[in-house]
Amino acid sequence: MDWPALSLSLRLGVLSVLALLPIGIVLGRLLAWRHFLIKPLIEAALALPLVLPPTVLGFYLLSAFGGGSSFGRAYESLFGHTLVFNFHGLLVASMVANIPFAVQPMQRAFASIPPEVREAAACSGLSSWQTLWKIDIPLAWPGIVTALVLIFAHTLGEFGVVLMVGGNIPGETKTIAISIYDKVQAFDDHAAGIMSGVLLGLSLLMLAVIFAVSNRVGRRYD
Repeated sequence: MDWPALSLSLRLGVLSVLALLPIGIVLGRLLAWRHFLIKPLIEAALALPLVLPPTVLGFYLLSAFGGGSSFGRAYESLFGHTLVFNFHGLLVASMVANIPFAVQPMQRAFASIPPEVREAAACSGLSSWQTLWKIDIPLAWPGIVTALVLIFAHTLGEFGVVLMVGGNIPGETKTIAISIYDKVQAFDDHAAGIMSGVLLGLSLLMLAVIFAVSNRVGRRYD
């Protein structure tokens, strides 16, 4: 077992969840209730990581984060390094790759809240912030939990984007998915099998959580 790679993957998954939680809530709530001209275009752009090959997405991120781009040069002038081949770049790339898993479940959850409930909150004098904490999040929590679990599980298994943006630097950007690839290349099937089994178990656990949440919500509305 490559424990440093597993630890890095878990850290990346937790930080991706924490970073995308507020972004998913804001964007999901906005897209659920607001209607504007370019809304379909924004929804399509947010869903692109679902259909783009990970290597293609990784190539674009590598080009955007590198020192040859305006963004890369601006970031380097501020922080002294670019976003490629380090953990910070890996985290930003993970956020981009996982944004559809954050936004879409939350958007559907917020959209399922009856308009009458929000109108009653407004008539009761609740501000938008109070409505979010006292009405929206308590009613939309199954979608929020589903989004967070999907982000974490997808981050653990991500390979193409991680390899393109982060490379394969032990202790810095080498995740467990890349470690499995290395073991297979080295014909170490035993180690690859153990790590693959760990990822399989974690993924199964994550999906079980999602189905448990869905079943509990389904029974509530029976």
